[in-house]
Amino acid sequence: MDVTDPASVRVAARLRQAILDGEIAPGERIRQEEIAERLGSSRLPVREALRMLTAEGLTELEPNKGARVPRLGPREVDVVYQMRERLEPLALAESLPRLDDAAVAELEGLQEAIERYTDVTEFLRLDREFHLLTYSRCDVEPLAGIVVRLWNSTQHYRRLFMTLTGDARRWVVNAEHRLLLDAVRRRDAVDAGRVLEGHIRRTRVELSHHPEIFTGPPTPP
Repeated sequence: MDVTDPASVRVAARLRQAILDGEIAPGERIRQEEIAERLGSSRLPVREALRMLTAEGLTELEPNKGARVPRLGPREVDVVYQMRERLEPLALAESLPRLDDAAVAELEGLQEAIERYTDVTEFLRLDREFHLLTYSRCDVEPLAGIVVRLWNSTQHYRRLFMTLTGDARRWVVNAEHRLLLDAVRRRDAVDAGRVLEGHIRRTRVELSHHPEIFTGPPTPP
């Protein structure tokens, strides 16, 4: 079956959002028969959807065990964030010359919405849209694809970061976003890269101070 089959795309979209919203947690198994029954689908589109999500870094397939959402340890998260610190400024630099005024206006609107919301799930959706829009004109596919996969693999930990820091620290995120927006508006790749690297690093350092987030319940066999 072609991966663009509409049923597979529909199932993938539902599962993708459930994973990104935290409805399916890291380490949790995704049972094809349960998903098929819940979504009124056969198992074949579910199987194809899981392959699509594995390519995006949202699931992993284990021989004789099926699919699950990957769970990362503290060292893995630290390294993935270091990869993001290096690669996302590069993706932004590649994208920046082609971000037109309409895209900058859209970024401004997204940031205004981010500043209005206190709900963590809605914040994460808007924050993801904001950052991925800044990279959206990067036409170097290996780089663009890696950036999205790294974002997918750290979604759960961004949620924990926002929960740990709470509303009292939200002003820091907004201030960094505003600095990034200013650099984007000026098409200054150097300033934008510096702000972005520090923005990502701050999350990495904060997470390293909370080892308890990596000691969740054991993964079911």
